[in-house]
Amino acid sequence: MFAFAPLDAVVGVASTAVDALAAGVAPLAGGTATAIAIVLFTVAVRLLITPLTVAQVRGERRRAALAPRIAELRRRYGSDPAGLQRELVDLYRTAGASPLAGCLPALLQAPFFLVMYRLFTSGDPDVLAGELAGVPLGHHLTDGLAGAAGPLFGVLLLGLLALAWLASRRMRRTMAAGAALPGGSAMAGAAGPGGAAAGDAAPGAELLGRIMPLLPYGTLPVALVVPLAGVLYLVTTTAWTALEHTVLRRERAISPPTLDRNS
Repeated sequence: MFAFAPLDAVVGVASTAVDALAAGVAPLAGGTATAIAIVLFTVAVRLLITPLTVAQVRGERRRAALAPRIAELRRRYGSDPAGLQRELVDLYRTAGASPLAGCLPALLQAPFFLVMYRLFTSGDPDVLAGELAGVPLGHHLTDGLAGAAGPLFGVLLLGLLALAWLASRRMRRTMAAGAALPGGSAMAGAAGPGGAAAGDAAPGAELLGRIMPLLPYGTLPVALVVPLAGVLYLVTTTAWTALEHTVLRRERAISPPTLDRNS
């Protein structure tokens, strides 16, 4: 799966980087050096793509700022779809925003996450070398829970569950805030560009509103089938996402967004 030359080449470079980090911390970390290297490498990659996340947050703020005006246009051009489309394009152009501003950064991040997933689940003997709390990094849940494996996997899975719950709760609050905007709907914060759902009548909006908050829990079934190294990666990257949300979106929670082009 995912086995083709370009991806394997990038994964090879990533594997070399993890090995170098492990060698660097080995004098202090001993047998846990590779586990620590996985965490450090994951954080380094997330820092590398932070500008994409910042761009995504800015796109969300601009769309939120435009939401009241979009709602007014929908009221005025409810029976004229072509006219509504023209006015929306003009509004986005005038505001210096883009209906895809919040989507493209997320799409651009996908290759990074694919490489990371492949790296920590490929069975590379170098990456899976070492151990954590006496458990080999290549150990799977299906290999048994004897000794330290049971408590270790239990702690990591509980951590993932807690992070998923926080992400789901945050998503529900974002959707509720979108519903409070003029002309907003339950999917205003998640249905797409500028609250693309046209009120509560948007096709599939109610179903999507129920499914979206469940998506963060998707890390749990993945954690059940990947080796310990993959679980450690999932916990690290999910925790980083929670930290990013707290830091980057804090200002948005304190003050309402504006249409300042330099924001």
